[in-house]
Amino acid sequence: MALAIRRIDHVQMTVPRDLEAAALDFYRNALGLAEIPKPEEQRKRGGAWFQVGDTQYHIGIDPEGWPRSKRHVCFLVPDLAAARAEAVAKNIAIEEEGEAEGLKRFFIRDPAGNRIEIGQR
Repeated sequence: MALAIRRIDHVQMTVPRDLEAAALDFYRNALGLAEIPKPEEQRKRGGAWFQVGDTQYHIGIDPEGWPRSKRHVCFLVPDLAAARAEAVAKNIAIEEEGEAEGLKRFFIRDPAGNRIEIGQR
């Protein structure tokens, strides 16, 4: 029997404690995500929550580091060229560009090394 999953409620990425401030600045200012309040009982854990459309994007604190990988989240934008130009203007390195199955895209990394895909359909 299937679990009857209908949609994603939230995605969580983690950053090490020593990169928390830089990562949160990246998501707040470089990407311009809308921060939402975390529940009181979770605020002491650090990190932040953001609203992206009807999905939440959570940044949690992980006490251990990890190797760079291809795991990622994909944020859709209405104008990929404008998003790329804005990323370059903010000195965000473009790691890879291309198109796959109708999705034009480029990849960047946050200060903790998390891979992020920016795409347009």
